[in-house]
Amino acid sequence: MDVIEVLPELRVLRFAVGAACLWRDGDELTLIDTGTADCAAQIEEALDGELRRIVLTHWHEDHTGSAAELAARHGAEVLAHRLEAPVIRGEAAGAPPVLEDFEVPIRAALPPLPPAPPCRVDREVADGDVLDFGGGAVVVAVPGHTDGSIALHLPGTSVLFTGDAVANVGRTMLGVFNTDRARAVESLHRLAGLKVDTA
Repeated sequence: MDVIEVLPELRVLRFAVGAACLWRDGDELTLIDTGTADCAAQIEEALDGELRRIVLTHWHEDHTGSAAELAARHGAEVLAHRLEAPVIRGEAAGAPPVLEDFEVPIRAALPPLPPAPPCRVDREVADGDVLDFGGGAVVVAVPGHTDGSIALHLPGTSVLFTGDAVANVGRTMLGVFNTDRARAVESLHRLAGLKVDTA
């Protein structure tokens, strides 16, 4: 795992597959996404405060894989969009992506990911909800990658957590493996309208 300090209060944890973000408010930590099911120990190495909450941007196993283990071990509150919550809890299956032609070989080349164990969701969030970290993190619904994908906008610090709604591969572009590409494009345009210095 690589740990990248983006701001004094923000670190990005990069794994072999995927990433998580750790936001610090004093001694209280918020984890945005949790990597795959084998990332919990690595994430715990980066914790230097109380893990207060885990916010899941969507249900995919490279974002929710370690959520159940970390939530149980640290007593952290778990938050996700209401459309993602049943999948995260293991009560429903998530919709598969509708692959574009260029995505087929990319998807085929990816290693298989361990399944994400079911995880409780303590709070189901919706567009416009304000979460108690980062001076008020605003939930931004960004459907398209999955039906209930969310981003988090911290207006006070101009920080944006995009989940997989946006990809950065040398340039900023629409994320891949979307369930509804047209909605994903609309969501990308919505995010582009926000005041952001760090994403």
